[in-house]
Amino acid sequence: MAPIYSFPILFLFCSTLISPTLSTTRKLNALVQEQPLVLKYHNGALLKGNVTVNLIWYGKFTPIQRSIIVDFIHSLNFNRAPQPSTSSWWKTTENYKGGSSNLVVRHQVLLENYSLGKALKKVHLLALSKKVTNTLPTSINVVLTAKDVAVDGFCMNRCGTHGSALPGRGLASRGTYIWVGNSETQCPGYCAWPFHQPIYGPQTPPLVAPNGDVGVDGMIINLATLLANTVTNPFNNGYFQGPPTAPIEAATACTGVFGSGSYPGYPGRVLVDKVSGASYNAHGINGRKYLVPAMWDPQTSGCKTTV
Repeated sequence: MAPIYSFPILFLFCSTLISPTLSTTRKLNALVQEQPLVLKYHNGALLKGNVTVNLIWYGKFTPIQRSIIVDFIHSLNFNRAPQPSTSSWWKTTENYKGGSSNLVVRHQVLLENYSLGKALKKVHLLALSKKVTNTLPTSINVVLTAKDVAVDGFCMNRCGTHGSALPGRGLASRGTYIWVGNSETQCPGYCAWPFHQPIYGPQTPPLVAPNGDVGVDGMIINLATLLANTVTNPFNNGYFQGPPTAPIEAATACTGVFGSGSYPGYPGRVLVDKVSGASYNAHGINGRKYLVPAMWDPQTSGCKTTV
């Protein structure tokens, strides 16, 4: 695949101790209006209309874990869930040029025998992304690695990636790929925050995962981030700010924000299930609840949350 645009993403957060001096500085800074963040459109094609999503499961995932993720993708275009809903969050992508992006899960491939081992590099992820040959105009192949699979750079500077490839190598002309790892046993304080105490900064109590699985609920946050980034900047010439090798994209522009009143180390005010105590900000299909990241809205040039 040449050229390949692979963007180290993800769900990073910044936790800092706030001293009285910093507090005073923050108050003074509040008197100066900050310029809104603007993601520039670079005139490239976006993934709009019907978009096929193919899932490649590498390693062992339980049927329940797989259903949580599949239900999440189905929830993006499910308009009958209570508000705030996963679909209303996803509708923010319609404010980017070209209209709606309707994601449909088409193929699933289970690779439970670790055929490439349990220590993967980028070349392995690309090989896995080609396990499904796409023939439709727009598609996303999503590689999901299990909790016992180490990936180069995982937990150090990324929780997943997205990119694209030219035709003729197993992907269609507009084929894109995503990788997301399960961080449950490797770095939940990095890639599954706020469902685990953060690695750095104030050790605030973690939120209760809405589906009872810290690793998979963390994967949902990162998958949501990458899906939003992929449909709005699939080929490195869509919406982003900064250098194309390290772009700020639709969801990474709002890293660490899940509800109103958020600040570094605090995800913001979210909803809490009265029975389970789980935290969430979006309803999905089959009664599911999810925590989704804020997304940059081109209409307001600000980070939009569901609550």
